[in-house]
Amino acid sequence: MKSKISLLETLGMSFEALRANRLRSLLTMLGIVIGNASVITLVGVGKGAQNLAENQLSNLGANVLFVVPGNNDTRRRGVAFPRTLVLEDSQAISEQVPSIKRVAPQITSSEVIQSGAKSSTSTISGVTPNFLPVRSFEIAKGRFISAQDIKSARNVVVIGPDLKDKFFPSSNGVGENLRIKDQSFEIVGVMEPKGAVFGSNQDGNAYIPLTTMVSRITGRDPTYGVSLSFISVEAINEKSTGPAKFQITNLLRQRHRILRDDDFAVRSQKDALTIVSTITGGLTLMLAAIGGVSLLVGGIGIMNIMLVSVSERTEEIGLRKALGARSADVLKQFLLESLILASMGGLLGTTFGIAAVGGVATFTSLPATIEFSTILITVSLSGSIGLIFGVLPAKRASKLDPIVALRSL
Repeated sequence: MKSKISLLETLGMSFEALRANRLRSLLTMLGIVIGNASVITLVGVGKGAQNLAENQLSNLGANVLFVVPGNNDTRRRGVAFPRTLVLEDSQAISEQVPSIKRVAPQITSSEVIQSGAKSSTSTISGVTPNFLPVRSFEIAKGRFISAQDIKSARNVVVIGPDLKDKFFPSSNGVGENLRIKDQSFEIVGVMEPKGAVFGSNQDGNAYIPLTTMVSRITGRDPTYGVSLSFISVEAINEKSTGPAKFQITNLLRQRHRILRDDDFAVRSQKDALTIVSTITGGLTLMLAAIGGVSLLVGGIGIMNIMLVSVSERTEEIGLRKALGARSADVLKQFLLESLILASMGGLLGTTFGIAAVGGVATFTSLPATIEFSTILITVSLSGSIGLIFGVLPAKRASKLDPIVALRSL
């Protein structure tokens, strides 16, 4: 009479069979190890990219809306932005939109900055005093652009910390002079480090009064007047950003006499975050799918090796069945061997993946991270792959005729 073999006994035999072929077992696990490590690492890097983008967006300022010239089609085609935003638009928004707190018009231009024999091409921004609170910038030394600077169109400049380190490494820079477009500017302040936003280094920029920018650098357009690069608008609070966006859009449509397509766009941080989340989420999913292919290859490797193992252990299977082992016991043992290989490979791969994510976060600027749920899903997936790809070899082993198997002895 055939007796039932306990699960614990079957587990022990499975470990013993794998231990008997250590090198082959390790090589079989390698595909699962690489697959798991790839999934963990790639998902962690994708999540880090999303975190980095969100952190950079938060640097733009709280509750900030950006009014930019041109419509979506203009930006998609990459053509030059039309001069559809003017200083009067900024003033109208400040006076007629009740949901806002501050407005900061801005004109930007790329110019060469010189000091002695040193020079650097940097972004020069013509701004007003509102720029500082609206964009959440801070002053490290000196002061920012004042209302009197705007009124008198003074040749004063506030520089980023990178420019200070480049031109005046041995002093704080305040009181020194720079030349911008053959005009001498006195440095009145140095900004606190802000970092990069979408690849644009904010610490290498310089800021001058908006009126000075118009009269000394960019000039006034005879048709449009003072054309703006964009307008930063701070809403009263986070709940006010929606109403503010609606009110600004309606106001500018009236001012620009728009009947069909807008010649401007109003963007919020939420819009940007939605776009970033969609892009990085898709990227992370793609990276996970690439890692999943490695897991699939590892599963196929387990199936192939287990099929070879069935062929090699034909005599053992026949002998066990002749001594009373049931087909279900043989099936269970081979399934357990596949599961052990996949699970151990999954755990090793997860360990390597977590270490790789930690290394990326430690040695690069990318805040890579991995959630526990992702680790749990990946380990479970590798175990499932072991079961799925172990079914065919296990069934083949369980269906062997003991008399035919014993003939090969």
